[in-house]
This record gives sequence, C-alpha cells and structure tokens, in this order.
Amino acid sequence: MIIIKTKKEIDYIKESSLIVAKTLQLCKSYVKPGITTLELDAIAEDFIRSNNGIPAFKGYSQGYGIPFPGTICSSVNEEVVHGIPSNRVLKNGDIISIDVGVKKNGYFGDAALTVAVGEISEEKKQLMEITEKSLYKGIEAACVGNRIGDISNAIEKFINPYGYGIVRDLCGHGVGKHLHEDPQIMNFGKANSGPEIKEGMTIAIEPMINLGTWRVNVLDDGWTIVTKDNQPSAHFEHTIAIINGKAEILSKI
Repeated sequence: MIIIKTKKEIDYIKESSLIVAKTLQLCKSYVKPGITTLELDAIAEDFIRSNNGIPAFKGYSQGYGIPFPGTICSSVNEEVVHGIPSNRVLKNGDIISIDVGVKKNGYFGDAALTVAVGEISEEKKQLMEITEKSLYKGIEAACVGNRIGDISNAIEKFINPYGYGIVRDLCGHGVGKHLHEDPQIMNFGKANSGPEIKEGMTIAIEPMINLGTWRVNVLDDGWTIVTKDNQPSAHFEHTIAIINGKAEILSKI
C-alpha cells in the first residue's frame, strides 16, 4: 500500500533527509587513501546522533535475518550496495558508495552517493557520472500524470546506450514511517506502467549501475552485494517528495 503523506509528515522526512545529506557530504570530505570504512562509519554515526537522529541502518534486519552492524553502507569497487564498514583501508583508484539512512521524529530519510578515492580511471569516472545523471533523469520523470514505470524507464533509456549493467535484483522504494515502503521502483521497465504518481508521495530513487553485467552475488556476510564479474559498480540515491505536481529533492543541502 502506497502511503500519501501530509505536509507535516513531508517536513519530518525532509528533516531526516537533510541530516542524511549533511552526513554524506561530511563523509565525502574525509574520503582519501588511507582511511578505513570503519572510520567513515564512526564519523557518520557521531554526526547523526549529534543532530538528534538515529542511524536507520544500524541493527536493521528486515528480510535479512542478520542485523546490519554499521551506520553507513560502505561499498567499494565491485561491491554494489550493503557493504559492511570494517578495517578495510581505501586505496588510490577505489570508488566507494556511501549509503546513509536517518530516523528522526519517527520518519526516515535515505540517500547515497559514490565517491572517488584519489585519482580514478576514466572508465570509473564515466560510470559514476552517468549513474548520477540517470538518477536525475528518474527524478525528472517523477511527476503527477506519470506512473512509477516512467521513472524506471527514464533511467533505463538513459543508461542503455552506454552498455552498462542495470542491477535487477535491487530497487528504490517508498520512504516514510518505515525505511522501506511501497512502491518498489526498479531502474528498468516499461513507460506508463505501475502505480500512478500522486501528490504527497515520498520515494527514494536509487540507480545501481555496473560497468559489466547486471548480475550480482551476495557474500557470506549475508549483506554485501557484489557484481558477478567483479567489475565496478556505482550507486546514487535521493529521497524525494511529490509537491505541487513534481519532484522535490529532500536529501539535498
């Protein structure tokens, strides 16, 4: 069931999403060769709690069984999403997806970005740029009069000419009193399909795009998703609300 939000509820989601956005930018400023993903995790948790937020991912287990141990998902190179923070040291040439969720006043915000570590290859640079642009193509399609499939189709149409793999096993989602709500938002699909986009909807759009195949595997930790061919993956995400007929990005400073 898709839950339409009131203005007050959207304001709460925006407040949580703003903490997410600031956390992401703070973490991004610390990304450099030599830092560990666990150090980034500590920076994120401290900032979220100092802003009276609760790390939404910490202890999350819905559908997974094993509670997620970190504040951020830190996914490096071939790790698509859900990478667990650890003593892994970031190296020059890596790329890292940082995904953050925050709960405040009973409502969630969720966003992600992919960051270059030092100097990266041109193919990784293009993968990141195209993935981020595809997110904004999806956001543009999120308007009253369209359907959820139009968001999916806009992302797919933009990505396809580059020959990248669009992850099919994971998707965007509604956001509100729960971190994951209806509707599911795939990053590929038919235009004019799925639920109608309506005023007051709040959703997280998050293309996950691979340099090679779209196929993925889950590591033994039960969380980390990796590309099947070990090629790099990029991930960008925003929480948006449908206000005055079109998308307003809530997870933006």
